[in-house]
Amino acid sequence: MQKNIKNRGEQSSPTVTARPPPRRLAVIDLLGIAALCVGMAIVLLDYITNVAQAEEKFEFYIYFQEPDAFLAQHLGPDTPPPQVLNIDSAAQERIRAVYGRPFPKPRLYYWAADGKTAWIFDDIGKEGYQPTTSGFVVEDGQIVAARVLTYRESRGEEVGEGFFLEQIEGARAEGQALDQPVDNISGATESVEMMKRMALTAIVFDSLVN
Repeated sequence: MQKNIKNRGEQSSPTVTARPPPRRLAVIDLLGIAALCVGMAIVLLDYITNVAQAEEKFEFYIYFQEPDAFLAQHLGPDTPPPQVLNIDSAAQERIRAVYGRPFPKPRLYYWAADGKTAWIFDDIGKEGYQPTTSGFVVEDGQIVAARVLTYRESRGEEVGEGFFLEQIEGARAEGQALDQPVDNISGATESVEMMKRMALTAIVFDSLVN
């Protein structure tokens, strides 16, 4: 009987399954990743730009006086509750004659005490800028106090200074102008016109409730 004798050094080789080579990123994949990265970078840059612009905008805002302080100064520490002026079509027509355009709100809050009315509202000196907020106190058709509360343009803030505002105080309406001269400020003509326009508008507001 013949036996098959296997050499000890000979061992059966295990079966090895061949693995596929690693998949290389195709050009189209790389382009997709690049496009995604560019898109994310654009969104991030846009966000950073918007934040920077918002911060820059608030940096040049000038806060001359808080509305509450303005009211307390001219109507007393016990400021009366606000009242409402409803601006109907007839009132709108009178306001537009001095404001230069329809008033943007259908109603406006005001305060009244001791025969005086106080008005806080906005106007724009130059198109493209944020509106400036000013306060006026009117008594018997006369401006007795004028204040810029928040100035939001990049130049012309001199209209918020006392030397300018004292030209408006004491003024009455004479047609569609003030009855006393108001000097121009070099480089701030539109802001000067804005303040004159707002003073006339406050006088009209007062006439609508008195």
